[in-house]
Amino acid sequence: MKLRHSARTDVGKTRDHNEDNFGVGGDERAAQLGELLVVCDGMGGHAAGEVASQIGVETILANYYGDSSDDRQSALEQAFEQANSSIFARGQGSMGTTGVAALLHHDALHIANVGDSRAYLVRDGEIRQVSRDHSFVSDQVAAGLITADQARFSPHRNVITRALGYQPDVTVDLFRLPLQVGDIVVLSSDGLHGLVTDAEILQIAGEQPPEQATQALIDLANSRGGTDNITVMIARVDGLEWYGEGAPAPDDLHDRTTIELPATERLAARAEAPTERLEPQPAPAAAPPAASARPTRPPEPGLNWRGLVLALALLSVLIGIILFYAPSVLAPGGAESTPTAAPSAPAATAAPPTLPPAPSVAPTSNAAITPTAR
Repeated sequence: MKLRHSARTDVGKTRDHNEDNFGVGGDERAAQLGELLVVCDGMGGHAAGEVASQIGVETILANYYGDSSDDRQSALEQAFEQANSSIFARGQGSMGTTGVAALLHHDALHIANVGDSRAYLVRDGEIRQVSRDHSFVSDQVAAGLITADQARFSPHRNVITRALGYQPDVTVDLFRLPLQVGDIVVLSSDGLHGLVTDAEILQIAGEQPPEQATQALIDLANSRGGTDNITVMIARVDGLEWYGEGAPAPDDLHDRTTIELPATERLAARAEAPTERLEPQPAPAAAPPAASARPTRPPEPGLNWRGLVLALALLSVLIGIILFYAPSVLAPGGAESTPTAAPSAPAATAAPPTLPPAPSVAPTSNAAITPTAR
């Protein structure tokens, strides 16, 4: 493999010391085991972050090249795990570092990462982020709460969710892609990609030789404040040895049986908005429509149920009223009519007293009249 690479690190404009470290495994073992490039961004306060990143770089390189097994991806993963154990043993969880590595071995590119330091692939005028950020804002972007551009300006953009050295064990993300001549691999700490857009990385890394491109990218980040340590590594593939019979198609970048590209971005889909800053409104603004969209249907069953209960209650009252007053309306001679008939009885019996002269006839007349009156 013909490979040109360059790496630079800079303290930036606001920090008093540099906690970034990088390393390249390019000695005689690289011909057999591949070219390994590593970037680590340390954390943990003054000196501790620098120690963690140095241990990370040295341990990853030493353990990878110390393993001569055929499974190079597994060797890379184990090298990261050993780096995590070494840093944790040194700091007992008080210091840590991100870690990203690019292994160019024969016809393949292997990427390993923990934290938010990134690996990019530049090919055919496009740039793709291969690594996956282990950060709070990355999780927000994945959940659709904020956009990728808003994440760049979020006050929580420096909060990472995974690192080397903070826990006894760590999970390493691994990716594999086929290589082709002309590919450019870029590794960076967040001091670079936090201030420089993917499109600008594409333009500078794609148009300038690695030696000039690394310096140009650092200068650009510093011109925008240099708010963090800045590290960038660029490797350009000028030739491959394994092209021929049985070799994978060099442009087969979407073979999902061997490739994982979790954060693919095309330039046309990426908006350049350096003045757009994240405020509390964007995330809640997207949430209310989703929240209010849900209740648009549930209220209907609620209203129908309440309406049904109200209708049944009214019907019950109406039935009660009918049952209460029906006897007086349908059967005026019943028990309900007795109170009203009592007053009329004197009026009906008032006539008999007007016939006192014939008392002997009263029983017969009363017997005949009584049934009729009822």
